[in-house]
Amino acid sequence: MILKRNLLSAALASAMLMTATGAYAAQPATQADNGQANQNTTKKADKKDQKKRAEATKLSAVEVTGFASSVQNSIATQRNSDVIVEAVSAEQIGKLPGTSIADSLGRLPGLAVQRLNGRPQVLTIHGLGPDFSTALVNGRQQVSTGNNRGVQFDQYPASWFNSVQVHLSPAAGLIGQGMAGTVDMHTIRPLEQDKPIAAFNASYIWNSLKQVAPGNGVSDKGYKVNGVWVHQFADRTFGVTLGIDMESNPTQIQHQAPWGYPTDNSAAGGNGLIGGSKNYATSDLFKRTGVLATLQFQPSENFTSTLDMTYDRFHDRQQSKGIEFPLAWGNAQLDPGYTVQDGLITSGTFSHVKPVIRNDYNRSLSKVYNVGWNNKWRINEDWSVEADASVSHADRRDAFIESYAGTAYGADNGPFDTLNFNQGSGGLWQLNNALDYSPSQVVLTDPQGWGGGSGLVQAGFVNAPHVVDRIADLRLSAERSFVEGPIASVKFGIDRETRNKSFNIQQRFLVPNNGDMTYTTSPWGAQTLPMPSDAFAANQLGFMGVGPLPIYDPIELIKNGTYDQVPVYQSSLPMPPNWKVHEKDTTPYVQFNLDTQLGNFPLRGNFGIQVAHTTQDSDGGRVAAGSSYVGETVVIPVSGGTSYTRYLPSLNLVLGLTDTTDVRFGAARTMARPRMDQMNASFAINTNNSNLASSDPNNAYFSSNAGNPKLLPSMAQNYNLSIEHYFGDSKGYMSLSGYFLKLSDYINPSTSVLTNFSQFVDSYLTPAQQQQLGSQTGIATVPTNSGRGYVKGVQGVLNTPLGLFTPALDGFGVIFSGNLTKSSIVYDGNPNPITVPGLSEHVVNNTIYYEHSGFQARVSQNYRSSFLGRVYGISASRIEQTIKGGSTYDAQISYTLQSGPMKGMTFLLQGSNLSNEKFVTYQNHDPRQVLTWENYGRRYEVGVSYKF
Repeated sequence: MILKRNLLSAALASAMLMTATGAYAAQPATQADNGQANQNTTKKADKKDQKKRAEATKLSAVEVTGFASSVQNSIATQRNSDVIVEAVSAEQIGKLPGTSIADSLGRLPGLAVQRLNGRPQVLTIHGLGPDFSTALVNGRQQVSTGNNRGVQFDQYPASWFNSVQVHLSPAAGLIGQGMAGTVDMHTIRPLEQDKPIAAFNASYIWNSLKQVAPGNGVSDKGYKVNGVWVHQFADRTFGVTLGIDMESNPTQIQHQAPWGYPTDNSAAGGNGLIGGSKNYATSDLFKRTGVLATLQFQPSENFTSTLDMTYDRFHDRQQSKGIEFPLAWGNAQLDPGYTVQDGLITSGTFSHVKPVIRNDYNRSLSKVYNVGWNNKWRINEDWSVEADASVSHADRRDAFIESYAGTAYGADNGPFDTLNFNQGSGGLWQLNNALDYSPSQVVLTDPQGWGGGSGLVQAGFVNAPHVVDRIADLRLSAERSFVEGPIASVKFGIDRETRNKSFNIQQRFLVPNNGDMTYTTSPWGAQTLPMPSDAFAANQLGFMGVGPLPIYDPIELIKNGTYDQVPVYQSSLPMPPNWKVHEKDTTPYVQFNLDTQLGNFPLRGNFGIQVAHTTQDSDGGRVAAGSSYVGETVVIPVSGGTSYTRYLPSLNLVLGLTDTTDVRFGAARTMARPRMDQMNASFAINTNNSNLASSDPNNAYFSSNAGNPKLLPSMAQNYNLSIEHYFGDSKGYMSLSGYFLKLSDYINPSTSVLTNFSQFVDSYLTPAQQQQLGSQTGIATVPTNSGRGYVKGVQGVLNTPLGLFTPALDGFGVIFSGNLTKSSIVYDGNPNPITVPGLSEHVVNNTIYYEHSGFQARVSQNYRSSFLGRVYGISASRIEQTIKGGSTYDAQISYTLQSGPMKGMTFLLQGSNLSNEKFVTYQNHDPRQVLTWENYGRRYEVGVSYKF
């Protein structure tokens, strides 16, 4: 509060000074005044010339191409910034240094990337995951295709962007800032280039695993093609940027997901035992078509109008073929003769195993478009104004289709399998089966009788979530420049943003068609149907010891009527799944920019404040008492909301100790808005007849799972301190920095809250049962702002061309960075601290490169230690597991023709995940208790690019 009042006082004082200066200037001019005015005019002209020279320097820097020039431009961006940033610059127009935006960002100091479906997608900044950072394009906040706020960075074509800046310390003028950081991606502006440019890139992609799962719509080979055209017209008063990006990006996944490790199996003697295992081979093909258009109009140096438009359509298809083994959590029997190591049975034999053969198909279709219109007017030497309007929209439709087959209907009906199991050193369980699963030996059925509780034969399941996200934003601002004094300028304005996001999911059982049978028949559906005539056997799970399995197309079985589709509501979700969230955010702000001296040392930076006012509401539902979850389900609408105001002061200072050494300091109050699924107004009423007479609220008849539409943002006091030393005319630098975030109002996703359920008594209980009811009070599990803690860390960076030190190493360069981060979160009522999800204690990013006479070579290593992360669970939900750390290695070699008619053409070969690092998650801090094991293989790409 003291910091907030001091900043506000300084802002008010500066505003009064500005008003007094304006009043003085309005008085009749004396001769002395005229002399002073002439002197001021000269100073303004000098500042104007300096600004033009600085802009010209920036423009010429873009023309240098290659990885080394990208590094140098990034260093220049960092040093020239008044805030603490990390930056990535294009090697040339249309080509960032990496396979994707996420891949490029993952190499920056303090940043790490989490892979999903084998692709780098979500970003961690200084240990805080995607829920604590935001993404901007040209300063405008972006929608997300997921069911929360975190942006999947693989939704953006890398060819669109000229540079990407990650703001680690916010400024008051940065709207849409995140708690941990803000990723601002800048597209190519035509009038910022000094000549017409055209660039073309094409590459061929393949995977070392080949195609692991057969099926339509997938492959193990792909391509990327993109082109960018930049031109200026009418004496450089009008400019156009056009870009197109097309890619077909394959991923191969060998997947094993144990169900867990129960210790209550009597045959296991209290030792941990694998409860079951879901095993797949998955071929994934991610296809994208993206279009970029920028129109820029500058009839004079006093007015610039820029219209940005992007459209991105991506289609992700997966063929997943495999088998699911119910083991300790099924009817399988553990035979004597097993091996125990430190409380876990690591090898043995299961008999009486009844598997579920899986032929699944997943697809996701997303469309994202952005339109932004920016207008800047320079009124005079002192004043300028700006207006920016934008719309960002995303629509995503998924379909996750499961199809089951087995030896017979029901868990108690054979034939049964015998399974030898053994855990290898990498955590992969070898599961060697004895039974023949050729198509002639199995049928379409419900092998485990999973649909029995719903009165049907469940031979498959469909999850079909639909996400729509829309942001509309209008920003108005003005800036006043000053010639003298510590305040170089003041910028103030207001931003108004509305955001609407909805999540809906349709769920359906797939039931084998049995003529006239309906839901009134129990069970509904034929117990078994023969396998499709075109089914065949393939050995896609040989990597874990399983023999050949039948392969067929589940989509065709839906189309030809083999399956009936039965609606189901909330089958695998804790509460009604459909929700809408609406937000209105109004943010006035003021930022004072400093350019002064502290003694003999130059001092620049800024200070200011944002006032973030938000009104939020959510619509959801609850299932009516007595309503079935299968067939027609009666849902009662539920809504709720709240409003809040947060004051977000910020301070950034850059002190030049010498011509080559700077000290940077940033302090700010930041916030992270709550996850949108946690703001869901829906809730589920749970009842337990065995607790009807209990008077203990912790074991009561009523309980509930709920969202919280009144949830408030997590808050942090954010401090950054860095000392940077530059050498070689700012071609290289080294730095040591520290950061500390004091967290408050941190969201506990599952708080137990004592709740009165009296309003539901009449709906759920008969009069006789009401007489027996022991308590109308029970426990509701809801997210609340009940956490507090910290994130703190240190970071070291060395980024330099080695030729600065000796000519023998001319052309070589290194980028070394390391982070040590600690965190602690404590929730009310639970004194045991946990680490922040997504935080790796150690993150190391290293790159060695060489560049000479058109030849370039680069090797990069990215290491992060184990961390608590989020992965996809059932019904497209996200669950937390410990993700095992490790190193990934990428490499790139290229050559650019230096002369001849094709001068400028570049040939490129690159590989990623060269160490074939596995994606592994586990539980209970025991890496042997693996919950997910995935192998993606190595990815290779050969390409050509040409700049006209």
